[in-house]
Amino acid sequence: MFAKLTLAPALVSALALSLAGATALPALAQEGPLRIEITDGVVEPMTIAIPAFHGDAELAARVRQVVADDLTGTGLFREIPAEAHIARPASFTEAVSYEDWRAVNAQGLVSAEVTRNGEDISVRFRLFDVVSGQPQGDGMQFDARATDWRRAAHKIADQIYARLTGERPYFDSRVAFVQETGPKNARIKRIGVMDYDGANVRWMTDSSSLVLAPRFSPDGRRLLYTSWDSGFPQIRMMDVASVTSRPVTQDGATMAFSPTFSPDGRWIAYSREQGGNTDIWLMDAGTGAQRPLTNAPSIETSPSFSPDGSRIVFESDRSGSPQLYIMGLDGGEPSRISFGDGRYGTPAWSPKGDMIAFTKRIGERFHIGVMRTDGSGERTLTESFLDEGPTWAPNGRVVMFTRVTPGGTGAPRLHSVDITGRNMRPLNLDFAASDPSWGPLLP
Repeated sequence: MFAKLTLAPALVSALALSLAGATALPALAQEGPLRIEITDGVVEPMTIAIPAFHGDAELAARVRQVVADDLTGTGLFREIPAEAHIARPASFTEAVSYEDWRAVNAQGLVSAEVTRNGEDISVRFRLFDVVSGQPQGDGMQFDARATDWRRAAHKIADQIYARLTGERPYFDSRVAFVQETGPKNARIKRIGVMDYDGANVRWMTDSSSLVLAPRFSPDGRRLLYTSWDSGFPQIRMMDVASVTSRPVTQDGATMAFSPTFSPDGRWIAYSREQGGNTDIWLMDAGTGAQRPLTNAPSIETSPSFSPDGSRIVFESDRSGSPQLYIMGLDGGEPSRISFGDGRYGTPAWSPKGDMIAFTKRIGERFHIGVMRTDGSGERTLTESFLDEGPTWAPNGRVVMFTRVTPGGTGAPRLHSVDITGRNMRPLNLDFAASDPSWGPLLP
């Protein structure tokens, strides 16, 4: 396979990507041919120089570091070390000395300025194609509250990533998860929400009752999750901003779990157990009206919607072992899509609509894998003692999952991996965590 990720078109000020507002700075020349090439899943990282940002020294240094971490964390970019720089720009508006940057083998160059006015900040940045000696599209300015400096940094990195790969961005997003403490046989769990890189953790629940499987709404404002508040698994919905929740299901005669929103937020698909049988049910999120989608003497769970909301993929053991099936919301007979060795579960439909990620167990080893929606092109991305529960980045290029280490002191940790199987990385957290749900790109 050979694919080229070419430069995306210039982004203009009309894009609604700001925190308090974004404006475009004048372009100085036409875009150059800067690009990233992917060959057989192996990427030669693009070399990029990110010299010290100008303006408020302390804040500028923090913003610069987040931008650098975002870009290099993808595995697609390699930063030229500061000590190798020949050029030392004195200001944001200083003319670029392209020869000096070519001399240190930089292909791309980022220039930025961070200014502070009381409780507000402004961040201006430009991206340059060193190879062609031209600016790469328009510069941009992001205005935000000073407390949102990390979001401003993620916005810059998102713009650079999108321009140099042609892919949708994903850095300015959040992940919901379950923190786990205590021994393996008596875990204490609570739900948290954090930036995609593990910063800015906010706790949504306490540890007074068992909680599992948080799932973001399409707009990122709400969470669905399974709670044992009543002593029986039921589904609750939480407003992320106010950290208030309400029950979605409260039938003491049935168990309800594995909830997920449809892409338009209108429907909730979930698993409902009654009389020893578990099926997928569909609920109107506004009225609470519900109906079964499956009706079989087997266990159906872990539903996930297609991006257009017309179908779901789910896990079922109707064939004798856990496998993956797809069906439409109008009912009908589900179609099996998994036929490899092993047991399949926890499917997650890609935001692009082209792939389904899943957990697969073969013998005593667990894998995170992806396949096309018809079951073809299956490939595994990871292998370990226990990998499970994939969730997609908003751009459909990166998958986050839970990896559990073996032994009595083993604990779950969140990891991410590119869909090529490259660049697997642990998330930088100082606590054990599981059940990630990657939310949408923030407005």
